[in-house]
Amino acid sequence: MARLLIIHHTPSPHCQEMLEAVVAGATDPEIEGVEVIRRPALTVAPAEMLDADGYVLGTPANLGYISGALKHAFDTSYYQILDATQGRPFGLWLHGNEGTEGAQRAVDGITAGLGWVKASDTVVVAGKPSKTDLEACWNLGGTVAAHLMG
Repeated sequence: MARLLIIHHTPSPHCQEMLEAVVAGATDPEIEGVEVIRRPALTVAPAEMLDADGYVLGTPANLGYISGALKHAFDTSYYQILDATQGRPFGLWLHGNEGTEGAQRAVDGITAGLGWVKASDTVVVAGKPSKTDLEACWNLGGTVAAHLMG
């Protein structure tokens, strides 16, 4: 069975709403043969990243950058996963009131270095997520999970 690892930092109710929508999309009954595992960015282990077949990353944009928690996840695993995870699909959601471009650039740089392949457009939300925003998060989770079916 394929594994989708959702690595997230959800310090606010808005981030939590987005995470729940991503999980709902990834665990839709039409998605078969994919185990969905979610881990807070501060507790995810490099072995879990190695065992996963794809990833969804979620973070607030803090001061124009990814959360320290998500950066920590990559700092503690980068060289351990570098060669073994190339070509794996990923998706990203960001929540920020302004200045999410730096966070997007950071994740793009990290994932390019790892050789990961973007499976879906990034979802960027400012303020309280709207119904449309949550649908985009649902689609993000479902799209990355669907890449692993089969």
